[in-house]
Amino acid sequence: MDSETDMVRQIRALDSDMQTLVYENYNKFISATDTIRKMKNDFRKMEDEMDRLATNMAVITDFSARISATLQDRHERITKLAGVHALLRKLQFLFELPSRLTKCVELGAYGQAVRYQGRARAVLQQYQHLPSFRAIQDDCQVITARLAQQLRQRFREGGSGAPEQAECVELLLALGEPAEELCDEFLAHARGRLEAELQSLEAELGPSPPAPDVLEFTDLGGSGFVGGLCQVASAYQELFAAQGPAGAEKLAAFARELGGRYFALVERRLAQEQGSGDNSLLVRALDRFHRRLRAPGALLAAAGLAEAATEIVERVARERLGHHLQGLRAAFLGCLTDVRQALAAPRLAGKEGPGLAELLANVASSILSHIKASLAAVHLFTAKEVSFSNKPYFRGEFCSQGVREGLIVGFIRSMCQTAQSFCDSPGEKGGATPPALLLLLSRLCLDYETATISYILTLTDEQFLVQDQSPVTPVSTLCAEARETARRLLTHYVKVQGLVISQMLRKSVETRDWLSTLEPRNVRAVMKRVVEDTTAIDVQVGLLYEEGVRKAQSSDSSKRTFSVYSSSRQQGRYAPSYTPSAPMDTNLLSNIQKLFSERIDVFSPVEFNKVSVLTGIIKISLKTLLECVRLRTFGRFGLQQVQVDCHFLQLYLWRFVADEELVHLLLDEVVASAALRCPDPVPMEPSVVEVICERG
Repeated sequence: MDSETDMVRQIRALDSDMQTLVYENYNKFISATDTIRKMKNDFRKMEDEMDRLATNMAVITDFSARISATLQDRHERITKLAGVHALLRKLQFLFELPSRLTKCVELGAYGQAVRYQGRARAVLQQYQHLPSFRAIQDDCQVITARLAQQLRQRFREGGSGAPEQAECVELLLALGEPAEELCDEFLAHARGRLEAELQSLEAELGPSPPAPDVLEFTDLGGSGFVGGLCQVASAYQELFAAQGPAGAEKLAAFARELGGRYFALVERRLAQEQGSGDNSLLVRALDRFHRRLRAPGALLAAAGLAEAATEIVERVARERLGHHLQGLRAAFLGCLTDVRQALAAPRLAGKEGPGLAELLANVASSILSHIKASLAAVHLFTAKEVSFSNKPYFRGEFCSQGVREGLIVGFIRSMCQTAQSFCDSPGEKGGATPPALLLLLSRLCLDYETATISYILTLTDEQFLVQDQSPVTPVSTLCAEARETARRLLTHYVKVQGLVISQMLRKSVETRDWLSTLEPRNVRAVMKRVVEDTTAIDVQVGLLYEEGVRKAQSSDSSKRTFSVYSSSRQQGRYAPSYTPSAPMDTNLLSNIQKLFSERIDVFSPVEFNKVSVLTGIIKISLKTLLECVRLRTFGRFGLQQVQVDCHFLQLYLWRFVADEELVHLLLDEVVASAALRCPDPVPMEPSVVEVICERG
């Protein structure tokens, strides 16, 4: 029952939907029926009209046929009369041709006259056997000859421009003049005009008037000579295309000769820009120059003008790289001069000047700024908007071999060579070099080795995307060269400072009478000066270099001094046995002591730290003192003075060296050598030595 009820409900719903559809579409069905009924009526009317149209067309066709039959005879007569009329007009033109030509020549309408002659030439030649036509042809030839003469005269005068002269040549060719002769005359007249342009350009380079800037000069040449050459080449190729390869080669030789003279003038003007530091104007001028020669380069490919222009641009780019390299070298030398003056100024004025660290920072920043400025200047040659930047040279060799290798690597190597030149032998260039400058340059080269070289080359590679596979100098090689330069400079600094202190010690030993000296009461002033100078060097080196590593120092470093003189005291105990009969015993005693002493390398390699530098200077100084002592003979008080001086040095010098035992050994050898050179070696009591040194 539920199913039946549901089915009844669905049936009713469907009936309602169907009824709704019928009601909605009823009007549409009625409208469609009316439309079909009207179409049937309209088609019946259209059929009737088509039948009437067919009847009318048949009537018209019949009338047309009867009219054509009636007028057939007259049509043939009209056609004949029209032909006769056209022929008479042609004959009238032929008979009037001499007068027409004369009038055109008088009015200067040469083109119209040539067109008249061209229209009549074939007919006159065809019917020249008839007397009347022969007379017309003779008159026309006379007038044409006079026309050709006037055209040649106008062409030879050369007062008009290239288009007018090209028109003259075109008319002469149309009149049948020999093309070879006209070709030579055309190039001769074009040469005169272009040479006048070259002479005006050369006058701009003269010494009397102020020469225009390079951009204005290239604009003058581009609008004058290059524009004229383009007009000549275009007109020549249009007029003498029939000449074939021979004519093209003649034009190429013409353009090659005059183009070479133009390029020579441009290079003379560009050479005047080599001393200027601004590249922007020069690059813009080269860009204009290169762009202007694109058109003649395309028209005259055989002349090689575009290739020659590119070679000039490349040559100028190479010269600018050399100019900037010289500028960087001059800037570096200027920085060194400023450092020299800054180092000398405080001594002259008696006041404190800038510190070494500040001078080093100034030099490094100045050089780096000059390098960046040079890179920015030469980068203009590779800018995208520059017409020649897409050439293979500027995409490859210019970036890799020119900028990176020639400019940057070349300057870094030049800087290292200049720095190494200060390591010459004393008395030459190195003798006049301030030691502080050597120290500063060594630190500068070391900084370049650690960071600056890598930074500069990375900056160069980023700005100049190298597309060249040619080999370049690795960063590691340059860093190794800079480190070697820094090592040589620092080693030379140690030698120079060691030589200064050694000279003081040597003079103090050689100028004193050690046999007749008085009993020591004070430390000699030269020893105090040695300690002061060493302290000053320690401060100076500490401004640029780190401390370095020392061996563990004993707690009684200053008191261990007395153990240094143990050999002297031992020799003092055995002094009674120092007789001429026993020289071998004393030498044997000294040699046995040296066997147990560590060998000291005075000129050992210097490391990049303060302790190593001071150690090298002190070794050189004490070794000099030792060798000078070995050449002198000492009395008792002379030996005691050496003992006091060495004790004083030990009190202060041990703190500067990497291993205090080194100072012990060298000073021990000094006192031992003095004792060996003393006939009466009686050392002073250690307590007295200590009192004298403390008082000093």
